[in-house]
Amino acid sequence: QVQLVESGGTLVQAGESLRLSCVASGGSFRSYTIAWFRQAPGKDREFVACSRSNSGHTYYGDSVKGRFTISRDNAKNTVYLQMNSLRPEDTAVYHCAADRQLILSSLRSAEQYDYWGQGTQVTVSL
Repeated sequence: QVQLVESGGTLVQAGESLRLSCVASGGSFRSYTIAWFRQAPGKDREFVACSRSNSGHTYYGDSVKGRFTISRDNAKNTVYLQMNSLRPEDTAVYHCAADRQLILSSLRSAEQYDYWGQGTQVTVSL
């Protein structure tokens, strides 16, 4: 079983950048697909990005493609989410999630991930 702890969320202005971190413990990090999801008040949880286990292939949600970059450092058991050109609509609680057995068609589905962090708040002001 893996435990996840996010950090890095804060208040920024539109157009600025921010990097979130997700540190994993308690499992074989390389074998987990790690994803970022976000949830704004009154909205469903939204897929942001993921880094697939072993291959490290990355996938992005349409609303963040070209602005956000996910990366992983297997030596540090850490996944990062670099967020550039932030917009007010990026305001949300950002969660990282992990799972070991995900097929390609399931990567963007929050229900398929078994392990979740507590989340970190990102607020983007005008």
